[in-house]
Parts: sequence; structure tokens; C-alpha cells
Amino acid sequence: MKARVIALYLPQYHPIPENDEWWGKGFTEWTNVAKARPLFKGHYQPRIPADLGFYDLRLPEVREQQAQLACEAGIEGFCYYHYWFGNGKQLLERPFNEVLVSGKPDFPFCLCWANHDWTNKTWQKGKVIQKDSMIMQMHYSHEDHIKHFLELLPAFRDKRYIKVDGKPLFAVWAPRDIPEETNFISTWQSLAIENGLPGIHFVGYTTNATGRDVKTGKLSLWNTNRVAEHYNDILERGYDAVMSSGLNRAKAMCKSKIDMLIYHIGTKLHLPVHSRTDYEKVMRCYYTDEDAWDNVYPTLLPQWDRTPRAGVVTDPLLDSTPEKFQRSVREAVSIVKDKVPEHRILFLKAWNEWGEGNYVEPDLKFGHGYIKAIKAEIDD
Repeated sequence: MKARVIALYLPQYHPIPENDEWWGKGFTEWTNVAKARPLFKGHYQPRIPADLGFYDLRLPEVREQQAQLACEAGIEGFCYYHYWFGNGKQLLERPFNEVLVSGKPDFPFCLCWANHDWTNKTWQKGKVIQKDSMIMQMHYSHEDHIKHFLELLPAFRDKRYIKVDGKPLFAVWAPRDIPEETNFISTWQSLAIENGLPGIHFVGYTTNATGRDVKTGKLSLWNTNRVAEHYNDILERGYDAVMSSGLNRAKAMCKSKIDMLIYHIGTKLHLPVHSRTDYEKVMRCYYTDEDAWDNVYPTLLPQWDRTPRAGVVTDPLLDSTPEKFQRSVREAVSIVKDKVPEHRILFLKAWNEWGEGNYVEPDLKFGHGYIKAIKAEIDD
């Protein structure tokens, strides 16, 4: 393969007691997906799944079908979002736990710790304006880092677990949120060695432009020429590599910073604002020279439209097609082609984030188009 494509995978398509309590009986991501409506003429909503339907991830045959489709795309494996809140508390763990215990599907995997709080904005409820409220909060401690590692040790030892340089790959969604992250990383590296592993290959996710300076926290209005600072900030925290996203930077390059600021303020105030950007235009600015660094793993972005989750407060990318996505995959492959083979990693963001309009699973409009686009560009 020209590149190692690892697909981020959302395990939220099954009911859990907590979601029943917070959002209503039987709530899953499909609840939001099915009720989405177009916000303007030509807006592609709702998005309806094709081959797999509105699936339930408690069913092993669904997980097998997903693995078969991923194989069809040439994807190396799934990177399951892992929700560990501290003190042993997990959510949405059932699908991955069943994959681990059953040995099926026989398809590679790794984990991405989605270490962010859940608030009432995590999966928004209708169009009701409501203040932020904490649903499930992250807790960190040295003792919990140990407990967390030991909980995942059986996964790290599984023959299916994806490795880089011989080490299990573990991604962290919000690396800057972990207090004393060097303690977390050093603790896990020591525990890995003690338990017969060569170590952990830590990957920290980051965008490469934000509304605030990465060092000082001051307003920076999406400065688009400080990509290296964002990447180095993650590496200096002890991570082996960076999972990079260029979406914020690309949108800032495609529209005025005033437009970006108005949308940002609108979302904070829960105002009914939406900001549209052309997918193809954004993808022309998505990748950077720094994405060619050996320790940076760029992301593939097939589509983006958070209308199902966000309602009228959203910022969709318009007019994505499999053909346009395929061109962006081609560019990403060219960026990683000169890296050490094991580091030619592209994270697909994502496999099945239907609530963010960010998926490659077949839908009624494009069928297997996005899957075929990946295969066409990464298969030798």
C-alpha cells in the first residue's frame, strides 16, 4: 500500500442507560441523523445509510460487515474512540469490548482516547437554546493512569492491535487537556515495559490553527502561518507523533477572519448562525508542508456537516463528492510517500461520524463512492 489508512470509528450506535437518561429512551447518534433537515436550498440532509441501514453496534454481524467494507477500501484498521472518564468510568465501551473478547472481526484496530468532557452540547437536543451543563466530566490522577493502562493491557497484547515501530499505537484526542501529561506518558511507558511491551507509540491530535495562540492562550484569530508551532507543541509534550487536522486553517484561508469570528461568537452564544464553505475550495488549503514531517500523520476528510448534531448552528462543507474526495486522498498520499513506510499513516476522519456528516460508509446518494475513492489512491 502507498499509505496506511486508519479509520476513526465512533461506537455510539447503540443505546446505553446514560444516554437514555440524558437524551431520551433509545437515543443513539441515529436519533439526530434521522431528524436532520436541510437549512437552505440544495443542502444534503438528511443523510440516509444504504448497505448497513440504521445499524445497532451490539450486533456482531454489523461489525463484521463494517470490517468487510473497510477491507474493500484498503483501510488497514479501525481506531475506536475510547471514552474513559477516570475512576474506572467508561461509556460506549460495549462494541469494542465485544470485538476484543470475541476475536471478531479479525480486523486490525487501535484506540483513540476521547478525553473530553460531555456537556449538553455533546449530542445536542433539538434546537432548544440551553446553557452548557456538565454531563460527564474527565478526571485525571496518577493512580487512574495506572488503572487505565491495566484496563487496556489485554487490547495492547491482542495480535490485531495496530503497531508503529513495534509499539501499540494509542491516540489522544485532547493532549493539551491532560494535567502533567509527561507523568501520564512516562507512567504508561514504564508500565508497558514492565508488562513485556516495547513501549507505546503516542499520537496527539491537534488542529493547526485555532482562535487562540497555542502558547499564550491569547486571541490569535486563526493565524494560518504557525502550523509548526501547533505540531511542535504536541511533540514537546512527549508524544511520538501528531494526528493533524487542517480544517480550521483551511476555512480561515477561504473566508475572512471576521466571518470566522462571527460564527465562533454565535456558537458560544447559541445563536442560530451557520457558515457555508465549498468542500473543494477548503481541501485545496487543507494540507501543509509540515504534514510531510515524518512524525505527523495527516487526516483524510471525506465530508463535514454537523447539522444533525448542531441544528441551525453549524458550518457545513458543501458539495463534497467521491471524485473530489479522491483528489484530496491523492494529495495526502503524495505528502506521506517519502516517509519511513511505517509512518506513512493517514487517519481517516472518519469512518462513521454520521452526526457530523463525516463518514465513508455507503449512503443512498453516493453508495460505495467514498470507499472506492480511497481504494483507488492507496492500492499499489
